[in-house]
Amino acid sequence: MQLLSFPEAATPPDLRAQVRALHDAAWPPSHPPADHDTETDTAHDPALHPRSMLLVDDGTVLAALDVLSKPLVHAGRRYRAGGLSAVVTRPAARGRGHGRRLVAAAHEAMSRSGLDLGVFTCDRPLRSFYESAGWQLLPGTVLVGGTPTAPFPSDRPGFDKVTMAAFFSAPARESRAVFRHTRLELYPGEIDRLW
Repeated sequence: MQLLSFPEAATPPDLRAQVRALHDAAWPPSHPPADHDTETDTAHDPALHPRSMLLVDDGTVLAALDVLSKPLVHAGRRYRAGGLSAVVTRPAARGRGHGRRLVAAAHEAMSRSGLDLGVFTCDRPLRSFYESAGWQLLPGTVLVGGTPTAPFPSDRPGFDKVTMAAFFSAPARESRAVFRHTRLELYPGEIDRLW
């Protein structure tokens, strides 16, 4: 079993095609899927520096996720922020710890990458899964995605999300309290509205 990491656009086409199929199965597209050119097709906004992390066994993708990053200004300070996106495990491989192993590896990679903090949302029932992989709950925190003119908050009607985080740098750890019970205006854009 291998843990592989690539810039999203440089992920080998055969692996990228498997990831796309896992995404389509987990989150069926609202429109009939078009034929994807796996040589050029990417899921994320390139401005967010997407990095794909894959757990692969004998050429088969067992679990996948993407790490996105951008600057975040909060409480008057600028941080290098990253977040998890599109975390998925192959249905036949679930319940074996593959997803947890990959999410923990992403936490470790992000801590070494120069990011100040990691922050993302997940469905409330997944909180303990992410906590078991090193992430912590930001109580009462809402992540505001989208854009300033078209915000997409994690507390919108019909959502049942919690915000998870990890504080990697000393400045982020020192400011940990300002990230609780607040609205984090992340604004990752129109493509990755809420990473």
